[in-house]
Amino acid sequence: MVYNSFIKFSFIRLLKNYCHRAPSKVHLSMSQTNKFNPIAGVFSAAITPLKADLSPDLDGMVSLLEFLARRGCHGALIMGTTGEGPSFSPEQRLNVYQAARQIRQAYPDFRLLAGTGTPSLEETIQLTCSAFEIGFDGVVVLPPYYFRKVNDSGLFDWFSLVIQRSVPEGRWLLGYHIPDVSGVPFSIDLLSKLKDAFPDRFAGIKDSSGNKDFAQALGARFGKNLIVLTGNDRLLSFALENHAAGCITACANLISPKLRLVWDAYQGGQINPNDQEWIDQARQNIERYPPLPSMIKALLAKRFGFPQWPVCPPLQPTPAENCLDVIEKLDIA
Repeated sequence: MVYNSFIKFSFIRLLKNYCHRAPSKVHLSMSQTNKFNPIAGVFSAAITPLKADLSPDLDGMVSLLEFLARRGCHGALIMGTTGEGPSFSPEQRLNVYQAARQIRQAYPDFRLLAGTGTPSLEETIQLTCSAFEIGFDGVVVLPPYYFRKVNDSGLFDWFSLVIQRSVPEGRWLLGYHIPDVSGVPFSIDLLSKLKDAFPDRFAGIKDSSGNKDFAQALGARFGKNLIVLTGNDRLLSFALENHAAGCITACANLISPKLRLVWDAYQGGQINPNDQEWIDQARQNIERYPPLPSMIKALLAKRFGFPQWPVCPPLQPTPAENCLDVIEKLDIA
C-alpha cells in the first residue's frame, strides 16, 4: 500500500507539475560553461549506507558525502552500480536523493548525479524528473537492460523519450556504458546520433567498459564535444589523454586524493605517472575480492571508522580476512 500510494501521489504529481511544464533555465548550457564543464572532474560512485534492516541510512549518506567532499571529490553519483541502485525501490531512491542534497549546506558546489536507469521507460522518466526536481545536476542512465537484443534505433527512441520528457534545459543526461553488467552497449554511432539530436541535454557517457580501444575511439570521434567520465580508475590517465573529462569510480570512495592528483596535474598540462601507477595497484588489489560494494564498505569501516554497513542481497558481505588482506597490501590514507 505504501509503494502504491507513493507511485500515485508522488510520481504522478511530479510528472504533472514538473515534467509537463516548460522547464526553467537553471544552469548554463554546455556551450556556455567556464574552463571546466560542471560535470567534469573526479566523482565517486558512492556506496549506499544501509541500516541493519537494509533500509537506507540517510544520515550515513550525508556523512559519507561530506567525507568525499573533504577528500577532493568534485561530486558523487548516487544510486549507481556501486550504490546498489537497482536493489532499491523508487521510494527508497528518492529518499536517498533527498538526503544527498543536504551536502550542499556545507559544500554548495558539490555536484550530484543520480543513477535513474531502469528497464521501465516510465519509471526511468519518473525517477529522472524527480532527481532534477530535487536539485541534481545530472543523471546517469543505464540502457533498458532486460531486452538485450535491441538495435541502436530502438535505444535511440527510448533515450529520446527519456530526454524529451524528463531532462530540462540546462541539465544533463549521461548514458551509462557498462556492457558486462547491463548486456546492452552504447555504440559510437548511437552516441553520435543522441548528441546531434540533443546537443545540450545529452552530455555524454560514463564509460565503465574498461576497454582502452573504446576509450580511444570516443576521443577520436568526439574530442571534447562529448563528456566522457571513465568508470575505471586504471584508465584515468589514458582516458584524459583521449579527451575524457574525468572519472566516476567505485574506488573514489577510498582513494579520491590520488585521483585528484592525476586529474589536477592533467588540467595543468602535466602527467602524473607515479600516482597513476599507485592507483592501478590499488584498484587491482581492491577488486581481487568482489563485489566492490561489499569490499568498499568493509574498507570504509576498517580504515576510516564508518559503521560496518551491510549490502543488499544477493550481494554478500566481505569476509574480515579479505578486507585485512587488502589493507596490509595497500596503505590507503
